[in-house]
Amino acid sequence: MTLGGPPREARFSRRALLLGGGMGLVGTALTARMAWLSLFEGDRYAKAADGNRIKQRLIPPRRGWIVDRNGKPLAQNRPDYRLELIPADIEDLDDVLARVARVLPLGLEDELRIRADISIQPGWMPVEVARDLDWPAYAALNVQMADVPGLQPVRAFSRHYPHGEHFAHLLGYVGPPSPEQYQEQRDPLLIYPGFRIGKDGIERHEDKALRGTAGARLEEVTARGRVVRELGTRPDRPGETLRLTIDRDLQSYAARRLGDNSASVIVIDCRTGDLLTMVSMPAYDPNVFSTRVSTSLWKALQADDHSPLLNKSAMGGYPPGSTFKMVTTLAALAEGITPDQGVRCTGRYPMGSNTWHCHARRGHGFVDMTTALPKSCDTWFYHYSRQIGIAPIAAMARRLGLGQKYALPLAGQASGLVPDNDWKQRRYGKSWAVSETLNCSIGQGYLVTNPLQLAVMTARIASGRMVMPRLIVGDDEPPPFAALGIPEEHLAVARQGMFDVVNAGIGTARAARSGVPGFDVCGKTGTAQVRRITRAERRSGVLRNEALPWKFRDHALFVAYAPAAEPRYAVSVIIEHGIAGGRYAAPIARDVLTFLEDPEKAMKALVPVEKALAAKREAAARAEKLAATAAEEARLMPAWLRADAPPPPPPITTGATPQPPREQE
Repeated sequence: MTLGGPPREARFSRRALLLGGGMGLVGTALTARMAWLSLFEGDRYAKAADGNRIKQRLIPPRRGWIVDRNGKPLAQNRPDYRLELIPADIEDLDDVLARVARVLPLGLEDELRIRADISIQPGWMPVEVARDLDWPAYAALNVQMADVPGLQPVRAFSRHYPHGEHFAHLLGYVGPPSPEQYQEQRDPLLIYPGFRIGKDGIERHEDKALRGTAGARLEEVTARGRVVRELGTRPDRPGETLRLTIDRDLQSYAARRLGDNSASVIVIDCRTGDLLTMVSMPAYDPNVFSTRVSTSLWKALQADDHSPLLNKSAMGGYPPGSTFKMVTTLAALAEGITPDQGVRCTGRYPMGSNTWHCHARRGHGFVDMTTALPKSCDTWFYHYSRQIGIAPIAAMARRLGLGQKYALPLAGQASGLVPDNDWKQRRYGKSWAVSETLNCSIGQGYLVTNPLQLAVMTARIASGRMVMPRLIVGDDEPPPFAALGIPEEHLAVARQGMFDVVNAGIGTARAARSGVPGFDVCGKTGTAQVRRITRAERRSGVLRNEALPWKFRDHALFVAYAPAAEPRYAVSVIIEHGIAGGRYAAPIARDVLTFLEDPEKAMKALVPVEKALAAKREAAARAEKLAATAAEEARLMPAWLRADAPPPPPPITTGATPQPPREQE
């Protein structure tokens, strides 16, 4: 026994006891934790283990078709032969790409894209090497690349638009999702290589219905992602088939009939509101936009002064010109002006220090309401709009469908503008002037419309009902439209005036007369100015439209419905800077309406148009070649011999500017 402390055996026993107790506690805790994990969290960890062992590979769905009212395809899917690689299965990427380049033309841009995709995607997700391969290339890859691990030729589907430009602005196109869209939706399909979503038009608006539901393939994989065996497959569900009210053949005909004009044609069924045609030309090829648009093509489309990227039918904004005169006529009738009231037209209408002009420089003589529309006499509308004021005109315009948007699957639809005193107070802080009423009465000044609104306006006048346009065919027929709320005798005056515009000897649209028996056309011409003619130019002689640069020429408009006895179809035609509605827009409307009744006759009318267009394009190609030669000669010319100063542009008209004489409507 040692003095001054406990025995050694006692100290050892206490240490062993403490150590054993600590180990027991740890063992108990471990046992309890293992029991907890086994009994209460076993399923969760089993699922996690399966998640490491089993991979779910997405099967992208086929996009739903878009068809016309008769079931004819407008947007469909075609076989697309592709080459994909699985990064996790590739041992030497440089060697694999070199071998692929012996079969396919892979450029530096393609290689950089492939490497970028590999760096940001999971190793088990396929990376697209090439798409839209032809059959010989696809067959060669199957033979020559069969022994390359991780490289797989794939037969997929891609979007195809059989009629290209004719439906571009209506259907839109598809393209790869943006990172922002993935962050918003968190849908794994959006990062799947080659997957496309709607980017514009109906493709974008109805994307969720057209996209479909992805399938999945369950595969057992190793720790490095190599497939061991396939465990099962859940098939994909294709997107819905979307049926439009559009008539494919009519739409294609209207697009061809427009030729190289910057223009729009809309045809609407007055009974159902179905849009049968909604053409905006020129356009782009959506098949190109669905893949990759080259920088040169994109710049060319943006620089084109005919605006091929703009859907003029829904997004364009134009003064309605004399097509608005039915609105003023109905407003005058509503304010108590009778059809026999008239005014003497001398070609000039003085008010204060300004003079407003009629398009007939020598005047029309005595004009009443029954002849004001057929002759399109501005003086009559100046005189009676001054009496009734802007309020009833604006109210009638809104009742007929102007100044509003419609519930259609189209983004960027323009609402246009129907101005009045309240609008001017909000916009400029000034009261409405009488001079602005005169301009508004003939569809000029602050008024802005689009072709869709003009077609709806015409359909409402023709039917006497609140026609609402639609683009998608539903399961049920639309209910009858409510009455317009305009007395039938007032509508009869406007309709008779439109009938005389086309069919009477005094009308401005005799070129729109139908050659189909029993299918009389009723319409109204319009010529909308985009510039102001100065007094100095008027004294020296007003320049004709043909002598002006294209962008300073008047717009040509025409609205119509047919047949006169039982209105069924309404049409609006706008040709940007087309000079005169009666001369250029009316014949197009006539041929489009004729196609609905007699397609063979309408196709015969198309032959000389397309021949003239082909000759024009051939002449333009020759002129372009000569211009290039002249430009090269000018480049070599001494600087002191060159004179490049352009002439000043003509001034643009405003809401209160008197309207100068116009081309015959």
